Amino acid sequence: MAAVEAGFERAIARLEGFLAIPAISCDPAHDGDVRRLAEHVRADLERVGFARARILDLPEGTPTNNGRRAHPCVVAEWLGAGPSRPTVLVYGHLDLQPVKGEPWDTPPHEPVRKQTPSGERLYARGAADDMAGWVSWLVATEAWLREAGGLPCNVKLILEGEEEIGSPNLERFMDAFPDAFAADVMVLTDTENPSVDIPGLTVSLRGLLEVEVTCASSTSDVHSGLYGNLVPDPAIALCMLVARLVDEDGRLKILPNPVDPDWLAKSKDVPLGNDVLVGAAHLREGVMPLPERHLTRAAWAWRQPSVTILSTSLPQPGAEKNAIRKQASAVLSIRVAPGQTREQLFSALEAAVAKEPPMGVLTSVRERSGGSMSWDYKAEGPAFDAADRAYREAWGREPLHIGIGGSIPFVALFGRRFGNLPLVLNGVMDPQTTAHGPNESLHLGVFHKAIKANVALLDELADALAR
Repeated sequence: MAAVEAGFERAIARLEGFLAIPAISCDPAHDGDVRRLAEHVRADLERVGFARARILDLPEGTPTNNGRRAHPCVVAEWLGAGPSRPTVLVYGHLDLQPVKGEPWDTPPHEPVRKQTPSGERLYARGAADDMAGWVSWLVATEAWLREAGGLPCNVKLILEGEEEIGSPNLERFMDAFPDAFAADVMVLTDTENPSVDIPGLTVSLRGLLEVEVTCASSTSDVHSGLYGNLVPDPAIALCMLVARLVDEDGRLKILPNPVDPDWLAKSKDVPLGNDVLVGAAHLREGVMPLPERHLTRAAWAWRQPSVTILSTSLPQPGAEKNAIRKQASAVLSIRVAPGQTREQLFSALEAAVAKEPPMGVLTSVRERSGGSMSWDYKAEGPAFDAADRAYREAWGREPLHIGIGGSIPFVALFGRRFGNLPLVLNGVMDPQTTAHGPNESLHLGVFHKAIKANVALLDELADALAR
C-alpha cells in the first residue's frame, strides 16, 4: 500500500511520541502517566477514524487484585464493513516495565535511532514491548482508511494498562465490558520473531510456578566451631538439594516434557545458534550457551520446564557470623512446559525434595502466589492460512510457528475465555530487543514489515472469514 510507504516516517514519529510518556504500571508514582498515555492514545484513535474511542475504567466498587485502582483500558472500533464481514479484535498493552537502576546508554524515555549491524533500531523502554506491536496495527488501519476510505473487515482495538504487572484485572474488564471483546478472530500482539528476517506466530507459552524450598535442622543457630562436622548445616543441605533437581547442564530433571518428533524436526529451523545466543543473552567472553544434547535449543526454551533461583536466605556480605544457621531457604522460579500444569510440577518437586533429604535435614516446599498457566495451541484453519499468505507477501516467507519460554498471563486468559476463536499471536520483538532490560530496542525494518503484514492480514481475514 502506498500509504504505508508514504507514512512510515510519520509512523515512527507517532511511536516516539507515545514512548516519551513513562507509563510504568507497577509504580504508583507513574499512575498519572499511564492515564495520560491512555488519553493521548484515545485521542489519536479518534483522529484516525475509529468510532467510540474511549477509556474504560472498572465500575466503582469493583474489587481489584492488588487493592489499587485498576489502570484503564483504551478501546475503539470501526464497524463500517458490516455484519457480513468478520470482526478482528487487536489486543495490545500500553504500560511499560520500570527502568530504575538499569544501565541504559540513552535516556529510556527519550527515543533514539541508531544504525546497528542488523539495521536501524529505535531505543526506548517499551519500543518493542509492546508499543510498536499495537502501533503497527494502528498504522495499518490508518493506511487502509487513507487509501481505500474504509477497512475490508470490522476492527476493534483494546489496549490494556496493566500487562506488565500480570494483567491482574483484565478478566474483570472482560466481565464488565463484554461488547468490547466480542469478535470473530483475535490478534494478540506482544510476541517475538525468531530473527529480523524470519517472522513468527506464537503457538505456545510456558507457565510459571514459584516455590520456597526450606531446609531446617535446629531451633536456633549454633557455634560452627563447636558443632561443625557434628550436626547438619541447612545452608549446605539446601545447596545439595537444589543441585539434585538439575542435571550437569543445570537443566531441571524432574517431570521432563515429551516433544513431538515432527515438531522437533521443524524446530531445527529456528535460528538459536551460538552467535545469536551470545549476543542476545549478553554472555561474557569465554562463556558459551548450554549444549543441545538430545533436543534442539528451541525445544529446551519452549517445550521443557526450567528452574531459576530467585533468592535465598543465605547471609549477605556484611552479615557473616561463625554459626551454623538453624534453617536456610531458596525461592525457585519454575517454568511450566506447555501441556503441563503447576499442580503436576509442584507434586513432582515436593516428592523430589522429600526423598532422602541431604544430611537428614527437615525439608518443606511452599507454593508462592503469582503463578500462571502454560498455553499450547494448534494454529490451524482459515485464519492461519490467511496469516501465512499475509506474511509471505510482507516478509517474503511464511511465519514459523514458535513458542515463548516466558509466561504471558493475558494469553492464557484469552485462551481460556476465547479458545473457540482463532487466536493469532504476532509482534515486533526479535532476539536483540532485550525487552524488560536496559537498552530495549525495536528493529525498524521489522516494524515496517509488521505494518505491511497487518495491512495484508486485514484483507486476507476479510475474505477467509466472510460470512
